[in-house]
Amino acid sequence: MIIHLKEVISKDELQSIRTILESPGTPWIEGKKTAGTQAQLVKNNEQLQSGSEQAKRLRKIVLDALKRNPIFFAAALPKKIFNPMFNRYRPEAPTYGPHIDGAILYSHDDSFWVRGDISCTLFLSDPDEYDGGELIVHDVSGINRLKLPAGDAILYPGGSLHSVSPVVRGVRLASFFWIESMVRNVEQRKILFELDKNILSLRSAIGECEQTVALTGIYHNLLRLWGDTL
Repeated sequence: MIIHLKEVISKDELQSIRTILESPGTPWIEGKKTAGTQAQLVKNNEQLQSGSEQAKRLRKIVLDALKRNPIFFAAALPKKIFNPMFNRYRPEAPTYGPHIDGAILYSHDDSFWVRGDISCTLFLSDPDEYDGGELIVHDVSGINRLKLPAGDAILYPGGSLHSVSPVVRGVRLASFFWIESMVRNVEQRKILFELDKNILSLRSAIGECEQTVALTGIYHNLLRLWGDTL
């Protein structure tokens, strides 16, 4: 299930993030230093040093934005969120070849483990600011080439083969992180998300009634059946 989340962060938040990321003193490091043995062979980008003060400030902005986004919650049903990280692609460090993210990830900043059920990329540069740099995600529907407006995010299954095509002009800035969902099974999450969307649509069209109350009960009973908060 690939889901496009629009305007996850506000224009003011985006400007604050960009100001920090584009400042001369921002500590960018070679992306390979944060990758596993296999990923090092295909990773050629730059990453914001995760322990820096800049990273801590930016993580709070992104996490606060996610908390107030109802579509993010409905689609991901988050139990844990790996602290958002930030990367930069430019012609000098342009790409990340095909890879699959690790299943279990350790957040050194908060000292906890996260199962990567869902991967997320939050775009921080507009498409016209760079050439190349598409997020390429392989799933059952085929090959998806994604290049979203700044402030928008994409959710996709954590086990998907994906890559970032080479940036040949400009700079591509993004935040990326993983989510451990309360509902581990992707098909169950999809059913819940579709049911939730249709309940909201029905409620908007006809108001609260016996049927919307019953459907809401079905949603929560399925979530009770499939969900895990431990």
